[in-house]
Amino acid sequence: MNHVKKLLQNETLTKEINKRMREFEEKRKSSWRDLFNELCFCILTANSSAQMGIKVQNSLGFEGFYYLPEEELSSRLTNLGYRYPRVRAKYIVEARKYAKSLEKIVKETDVNRVRDWLVKNIRGIGLKEASHFLRNVGFKEIAIIDRHILKILHEYGLIDEIPRSLTKRKYLEIEKILKEMAKELNLSPAELDLYLWFSKTGKVLK
Repeated sequence: MNHVKKLLQNETLTKEINKRMREFEEKRKSSWRDLFNELCFCILTANSSAQMGIKVQNSLGFEGFYYLPEEELSSRLTNLGYRYPRVRAKYIVEARKYAKSLEKIVKETDVNRVRDWLVKNIRGIGLKEASHFLRNVGFKEIAIIDRHILKILHEYGLIDEIPRSLTKRKYLEIEKILKEMAKELNLSPAELDLYLWFSKTGKVLK
């Protein structure tokens, strides 16, 4: 916790995070094409990394995610060094039927309702990936709970152990801890995530 408080005093970092948060808020106003592009990025980060997701997104973009036949999309993912090309290509192709609905979906004000809809309807999207997508399109009151965050919470003594898997109940329990931590630091959970991620990686990604 003290380490995060020190990071909050880093003006350069704070400016970078504030800029990133503004970018997320602007993304929410984007077209369904941009929103689908971001959704595919979040599908790709599951059991992978943000860096790999960004690499694929930069290479394929909306055109690749939305128009490539499944086999060709899988082949392109393989060539980019992506670890799960076939299953993720399948998930992306299946998600296309919801692409044009995304503009309406992200206008919903109840973030938990939107998150539950994404988890229920988009294959390859769990609570973490849904939270990641929603944070990246400007929702602030949800937490992205991945292995980095779990390790940090364990190091801080805020959780007794790192769970092997996250049920919905456990995810929401840990999210509550992060919300309380964010409140104490006068941050939103979305902002806190960027500071915690930076504390482990030295990078402010998305």
